[in-house]
Amino acid sequence: MEGVSVRKIKKICVFCGANSGKDVAFVNAAFHLGEVLGKRKIDLVYGGGKLGLMGCVSTAVAQHERQVLSIIPSAFTVNNLVGETCGKEIKVATMQERLVMMMELSDAFIALPGGFGTLEELFQMISWAQLNIHNKPIGVLNINGFFNGLLSFVDHAVKQEFITPRARKILISATTADELVDKLQAFRFEPDPALSKLKWSPSSSQKEKLDLTLRL
Repeated sequence: MEGVSVRKIKKICVFCGANSGKDVAFVNAAFHLGEVLGKRKIDLVYGGGKLGLMGCVSTAVAQHERQVLSIIPSAFTVNNLVGETCGKEIKVATMQERLVMMMELSDAFIALPGGFGTLEELFQMISWAQLNIHNKPIGVLNINGFFNGLLSFVDHAVKQEFITPRARKILISATTADELVDKLQAFRFEPDPALSKLKWSPSSSQKEKLDLTLRL
């Protein structure tokens, strides 16, 4: 990456499935991503528990003696629904509060294979970047072509002029963990000139969390 400005990434938030998926490659890739984060001395922020790919990546990060932070709605902790977190756990009241805290505490975001929840989290972060609420890099780890259809759809939306070419650059993709982290570190945010004029008012909370009531 000679000649490329590299941003400092200390914490990455990983969105992924609470299931392991059909292909064992998903599990292997989740463990490998955790190993890569650990070796690069990057801490993990994630949704909590030890199920599926979420458990794989968090276990691998913890085994490399990096910090693991779970941000989990209290409803999920009833009757040990998602299993025990292998690191620190912060309980929140709502899914929206969870996502806001993930955004605030992370330097970048990675999506592994998952279902509706993973996709919702991924696109929420993309839309917030588009609205200039944050300028942090976002990427998908495209294991065995899992995200090919999604990436094709996004490119189709660009061709149909619902997504601008500038906004399309927000979503990064790679087929290996090392390549993806490299791309996240090299990412340069290009705000939309019109949307960059939006002013987001801080709330009255001590942490001055952003008002994220505007949804696309």
